[in-house]
Amino acid sequence: VQLVESGGGLVQAGGSLKLSCAASGDTCIADMGWYRQAPGKGRELVALIAAHGNAYYADSVKGRFTISRDNRKNEMYLQMTSLTHDDTAVYLCNVDKCPGLEYPGRYEYPYWGQGTQVTVSS
Repeated sequence: VQLVESGGGLVQAGGSLKLSCAASGDTCIADMGWYRQAPGKGRELVALIAAHGNAYYADSVKGRFTISRDNRKNEMYLQMTSLTHDDTAVYLCNVDKCPGLEYPGRYEYPYWGQGTQVTVSS
């Protein structure tokens, strides 16, 4: 499975960005998720989504970020709003192959993208 993220960039605090993750190489993707890693910090779970849409959000992004997916395109998205400086990080796409369950598993999946940088200026 190959994953390519896009949509990162520089945005002012309070602004919005939409990230995308495109999966190729395997047509059956189950759970998908976004993680992020800020400089000097460990990798942090942001949001997860199962194949049929059930989602999980970290408390730090709940109400501000929305995860979604298009199963026909094997793509996943992260709509981020009300961004703050604390959201500055490299955002990574993480997926698992089928089969999946009704709710996304809260663990790291086997396949990772290279990441896309999100920088929020104060």
